[in-house]
Amino acid sequence: MPIPPFTKKKSGPRTLSLALQGGGSHGAFEWGILDRLLEEDDLEIRAVTAASAGAMNAVCLAQGLIDDGKAGARQRLESFWRQVNRQGGRNVFGDTSIWTKAFGGGADWLKNTPGWRMAETFAMSLSPYEFNPFNLNPLHDALEGEIDFGQIRENSPIKLYIAATAVRTSRSVIFRETELTSRHIMASACLPQVFQAVEIDGEPYWDGGFLANPPLWPLFYDDTPDDILIVSLNPFVREETPKSPGEIMDRLNEITFNASLVSELRAIGFVQKLLDEGLLKDNARGRYRRMLVHAITADKPLADLSLSTKFDTEWSFLTDLKARGRAAAEAWLTDCGNCIGVKSSVDLKVGFP
Repeated sequence: MPIPPFTKKKSGPRTLSLALQGGGSHGAFEWGILDRLLEEDDLEIRAVTAASAGAMNAVCLAQGLIDDGKAGARQRLESFWRQVNRQGGRNVFGDTSIWTKAFGGGADWLKNTPGWRMAETFAMSLSPYEFNPFNLNPLHDALEGEIDFGQIRENSPIKLYIAATAVRTSRSVIFRETELTSRHIMASACLPQVFQAVEIDGEPYWDGGFLANPPLWPLFYDDTPDDILIVSLNPFVREETPKSPGEIMDRLNEITFNASLVSELRAIGFVQKLLDEGLLKDNARGRYRRMLVHAITADKPLADLSLSTKFDTEWSFLTDLKARGRAAAEAWLTDCGNCIGVKSSVDLKVGFP
């Protein structure tokens, strides 16, 4: 018998559920994390909950596993991000190329000038129903070129929970692997300032990250691993107070898109506290469940990147993000890999992050 406080580790493979945030082209950071995790022979990803760019990575992971196991998943992820790069100026995350190319790439000093801010205000005054009347969305072609959604619906080896925001009812809606099409992923990634709402069965949807980025609750009530690895693309912590208009908007965007995740983590922490105090019964497949929480955050790896870089699809930038993701995953595996199946590596009683 093990001596407390040690817990005997479960035999067999280490199993994980992944929770992947959305964040435009910064999703390539998640690509790098997945690429490194897939190299671990005894690590199995059995469920993914995701929004926006995280949803793109999720279906690529599932498709690749169908194709050729872990090797196929690594190949499919790279192939998809190459498709993202090939979309060129009007890319899958929004049409910013006109401004950035016209003014030398949108340098930070330029974005803080009155002229740039006036241009941004003018751009925000236009609806995608006005500047994109034909509803062109290059994400459709990128997805259809890489993903066989029929295979996903019938044979996905992992459970998928894809979040979108129902525009009319302001509800977070979860789409499962058994119903997915390219439109569901487009809905999960639909920024309303850039793309027209995506209609599915007569209901318009916007980006899932508004209300669930990513959703954690589907994992509590389904037969999924107890361990959740959360991958964030929006830094929780910034050491400096933003002062310029651009910096303020960037930080506000990060806070807004982290809000739902912070709320869910607080709820998990509260339930864990009640379980620890014996006020709730721990039932692994019942209403209350003890989850083991882990995280790879963007706080340090992506701290030097501004909001505007979420629209950058240059291959050198995407591969740099991949490298950052691989390095972050390597550090997490070294520091926390042994915690899988044993204990949380994030102390929710102290706070997150």
